[in-house]
Amino acid sequence: MMNLRSPFTQALILLILAVPMATAQGTFHEVTYEPSEKPGELRYGVTYTVWIPDGVKTLRGVIVHQHGCGSGACKGGATASADLHWQALAAKWDCALLGPSYHQEDKQDCRLWCDPRNGSDKKFRQALGDLAVMSKHPELETAPWCLWGHSGGGFWASLMQTMHPERIVAIWFRSGTAFSTWEKGEIPKPEIPTAAYGIPMMMNPGGKEKDDKRFAGAWTGSMAMFTAYRAKGAPVAFAADPKTSHECGDSRYLAIPFFDACLAMRLPKPGNASQQLLPVDQKLGWLAPILGDKAEPAAKFTGKPEEANWLPNEAVAKAWAEYVKTGATTDTTPPPTPTDLKVTMTPDGPMLTWKAAADFESGLQGFLIEREGADAIAYPAKPVGRFGRPLFQTMSYHDTPEKPVPELKFTDKTSNGIKRGYRITAINSVGLKSKPTDWVEAK
Repeated sequence: MMNLRSPFTQALILLILAVPMATAQGTFHEVTYEPSEKPGELRYGVTYTVWIPDGVKTLRGVIVHQHGCGSGACKGGATASADLHWQALAAKWDCALLGPSYHQEDKQDCRLWCDPRNGSDKKFRQALGDLAVMSKHPELETAPWCLWGHSGGGFWASLMQTMHPERIVAIWFRSGTAFSTWEKGEIPKPEIPTAAYGIPMMMNPGGKEKDDKRFAGAWTGSMAMFTAYRAKGAPVAFAADPKTSHECGDSRYLAIPFFDACLAMRLPKPGNASQQLLPVDQKLGWLAPILGDKAEPAAKFTGKPEEANWLPNEAVAKAWAEYVKTGATTDTTPPPTPTDLKVTMTPDGPMLTWKAAADFESGLQGFLIEREGADAIAYPAKPVGRFGRPLFQTMSYHDTPEKPVPELKFTDKTSNGIKRGYRITAINSVGLKSKPTDWVEAK
């Protein structure tokens, strides 16, 4: 049972509460559940934080960013819904962005949550219902899901697709699936319904995991699931990341376009009262050899389709071909211009606040703050990329913003009390700049 008074649990709760609730144009809602010792219920505490874009009348889906096993992964999951880049995807499709954070301490059994049959499925669905009431979006309880899972999160997602295939738009497995585990008899083997073979999925192990003693199972398990599901005609692909081992690296630059294409293909039209997902038309996809780096339209593919990668459209196929060679993707378009810039005089100097949407293709590296009559300022001064490209929100091992999550706020402490005009330019992760905002005078 989770000790709610343990240093780890208290630190996790403080971390969750410390996440800024105004990182972009949206609102946050959060529920926390205590652990239970009742049979069939979740043994660990868990917090679910959801971000909902401003102005959305009816949510069309939920993008779930599920962390892996261990205390570090759990803490990483606490900031998932504050991610500006994933928020951009959610906002485009009128979706919520949900970040679960289990209160699992190191050396505790991860499968007590990452096998959803041990209570996390029920708690996840309970959370959607409670958050639906809290957010006044009743459709949140029944909306379809995109599932992104890293390591143990992929394990969880692979079992969820056997339990709720009708609810799942698509799945991204980053270095994790339960497939080999259930095939070996280490956990009860689920019954796989026919509908599960209609879900678009991407297996995304790190290329360096293949020969790694600790993480080789992520590679072999992903390959085994791809082979088995593709043989059944499932729309599945395999995208090995050549730059990484078990960390997430720059996988988001392919994961987000993949989900974007699947949401476009499967969501009912806005205003449609039905939330039934549309079937995948595989004839419109692109195919590529399993470990190749070239894709072509399905109608032109001369190999065996049942052994080939299935990719949802030309844009994803081109991004996939680049990603499997370089571990990232390029971007040739500038980011959106920041909005709603305000400048207020404070005792510490002019304080700037603004809103910004992440560049859909390549996220946000930072901002250039221009000042009338003074040098421009780079914010942050030096973006950090410990795992993947340097970004405004430094990415963790788990593909979540590292704490402290930066706010869209800057105080010019070198102004010496001078009132001047300011404007801001956004910079994406490949260095392209947006058009600047209009000049705004300090008040």
